[in-house]
Amino acid sequence: MPENNIDEASLQPAEEAVQNAGALDIQEPENALPPVQIDGLPPVMQEACQRAGWTSLMPVQSLALPYLMDGRDIMIQSRTGSGKTGCYLLPMLPVLKADARHPQALVLVPTRELALQVEKEAQTLLEGTGCAPIALYGGVGYKKQLDALKDGAQLIIGTPGRVLDHILRRSLDLSGIRMLVFDEADRMLSIGFYPDMKEIQKYLPRHRIHTGLFSATYPPHVLNLAAEFMTEPSMLSLSQKEVYVAEVQHYFCSVKPMDKDRALVRIIEMENPASAIIFCNTKANVHYVCGVLQGFGYNADELSADLTQSRREEVMAKVRTGQVRFLVATDVAARGIDIPALSHVFLYEPPEDHESYIHRAGRTGRAGAAGTVVSLVDIMERMELERISKHYSLALMEMKDPTDEDVAKVVSNRLMAQLESRYRNLTGLERVRAQRYVQLARDLAAPSQDDEGDSEGINLLAMLLDACRQGTLNESRLPKTHAEAEPRKKSSRKRRRRQDGGERQDSQGSQSGQHSQDRQAQAPAQAQPEDGLERAPEGGEGQNAEGAGKGTSRRRHRPRRRGHGGGSGKGGGEGQAPQGHDGAPSSQEA
Repeated sequence: MPENNIDEASLQPAEEAVQNAGALDIQEPENALPPVQIDGLPPVMQEACQRAGWTSLMPVQSLALPYLMDGRDIMIQSRTGSGKTGCYLLPMLPVLKADARHPQALVLVPTRELALQVEKEAQTLLEGTGCAPIALYGGVGYKKQLDALKDGAQLIIGTPGRVLDHILRRSLDLSGIRMLVFDEADRMLSIGFYPDMKEIQKYLPRHRIHTGLFSATYPPHVLNLAAEFMTEPSMLSLSQKEVYVAEVQHYFCSVKPMDKDRALVRIIEMENPASAIIFCNTKANVHYVCGVLQGFGYNADELSADLTQSRREEVMAKVRTGQVRFLVATDVAARGIDIPALSHVFLYEPPEDHESYIHRAGRTGRAGAAGTVVSLVDIMERMELERISKHYSLALMEMKDPTDEDVAKVVSNRLMAQLESRYRNLTGLERVRAQRYVQLARDLAAPSQDDEGDSEGINLLAMLLDACRQGTLNESRLPKTHAEAEPRKKSSRKRRRRQDGGERQDSQGSQSGQHSQDRQAQAPAQAQPEDGLERAPEGGEGQNAEGAGKGTSRRRHRPRRRGHGGGSGKGGGEGQAPQGHDGAPSSQEA
């Protein structure tokens, strides 16, 4: 039998799996279903387990499979390596039809590595069924992926950016998708894939799709994602005696005193918080840490006792409006402040008394939402922090200090997603301009035979990539909360009424003047398709944040009209450039 190299935990003996289940803190939905074992699965799923060499199901598989086989939309909280890959692949076996040569299930993952792992697992489980998986990810050529799609692969596993690329190239049609899975949703959102995920949603079938969401943690932005993609989802949580869902998590990171500043930046890079407060014990450290964050390109400001009241109010106004992402403060300065969207609290140094820790930690996790508190401690400070945790019965967990290599990998994935998204939104002329530098890029990337280390060209490319990332460092690419999204929805509807109802306004007065303004406003949208390339609407993230609302329902069926030209007049049937037929209608773009 083939060995499963991907989900090593699923190869554990049955008795060990039972012991692991006993160590879990399990929270099931209200209308809970009994767990299932291999002998209770349909024959096609039992055969797949045999091919994979599984003698028993892992706890997450045993508990979650009944809900997935029942067709419920479910959110599953489970750690990496717990067997969740087989958990969502097994229920696809009865659904995938070998004689239907088109995609029927879609699995979205955050990284190329995970896409390849899931593809390998799927190849084992689907062996002999006539169904084929294909992994779609960026950073490689298209030929192999295009060939697999032409051959009729039934299971698509991919990163959101490359999946969207294939959709816009019209090499991938999602109209036959019946199952949708988000694997490691928290990591996908941390990388910044939310706008791509919302764009993909527009090309999914308009009827309900069986959807599963898997994540190690469920902070507010992951819960918002579930609300936008799922129908009445329930929650199944399996955690290793740790609090993960809608609670404040308390971490400590052991760091040498002289390395705290760089460690703080590394953790921020890994966690990618939407907003955070960094607490220090002295005004001098507040000023220093704020300068470090600003030096790394972050929107940061400080709040200390020597600031005037007007200056404090100015800083807090910027924090609440999102102009300042990181607030560095002392305990005295932070008394009484309330930032509803605060996701993280960092303790650059532990407080001098127990009550101050609770005060600092209480800045996040408001109203039952999730929050994260990270304390940077040396040996002596760790002992004091442990006393505080025992005093308040807090579940204190250790967070490893990320290495520079760990950070480089994470930020590279994040930047790759942003670059792919930016390239998709280029107009035809912008792509022509970019072609001027293709040869220069090749020359810079080519290693010099005379250099033992990195060539100058590589360093120049790295410098350009860093400059590009700095330009987007403080952009939020997470789902908007309902409070944040609602004003945009009203504004969007109001703008559409002005555009679509211009003639009705003309009939009530100021006919010639208003009519002229409307024609001028619509002119750019009508002129863009002349070269077959419409520019994607600017501020796409804000539009995506509206969710599956009125704007989405109006645009979701666009692919079905593309063959008729989409009403743009030119380029409709030539298939030159997908941007001209996959953006918003011209009335919205204007």
